[in-house]
Amino acid sequence: MDVGKYDKVRAGTGFIAALDQSGGSTPKALKLYGINEDAYSSGEEMFGLVHKMRTRIITSPSFDGDRMFGAILFEDTMDRDIGGMPTGDYLWKVKDIVPFLKIDKGLAEETHGAQVMKPLPDLDNLLERAVSKHMFGTKMRSFIRLPGEGWTLSLRSSSRSLSRSSGSGWYPLSSLRSTSTAPGRSR
Repeated sequence: MDVGKYDKVRAGTGFIAALDQSGGSTPKALKLYGINEDAYSSGEEMFGLVHKMRTRIITSPSFDGDRMFGAILFEDTMDRDIGGMPTGDYLWKVKDIVPFLKIDKGLAEETHGAQVMKPLPDLDNLLERAVSKHMFGTKMRSFIRLPGEGWTLSLRSSSRSLSRSSGSGWYPLSSLRSTSTAPGRSR
């Protein structure tokens, strides 16, 4: 584990920037940025445009290690460069921001009031690639709509992936989200 990155996360000054929109959410992010779907004709073009958007955000003088301690990246962003270096290296070496990698591949259908991560059959290969790109940690998520068994399913799903990540020397983040409008939420 990189001690400098660990110390930065442990101090936790600032916040974590979520730059991890995936294929499903990227068209909406681009549209909010002012780029309509007719501006690209393929996934490759779409991801190229969103990388330009993320590059503009990351290279902004306001985007720095004084305001945030981490940034969560989508796999495609991890595989691209900013300023002639891998995105994760740019974040750490130039901006003093610790890079994390979103590893979930979306959420499964709701079961017992919760959506857990879809299976991650290629997680070991993804983690190996992420090591070569100097990512520090991983981010995964679940969504809980109702109290009860879904909460347990969500914790189990996250725990399995957390143990695989942390066993590889990673600093894992788990995002267990719930809805504020769920019936019985106060229980």
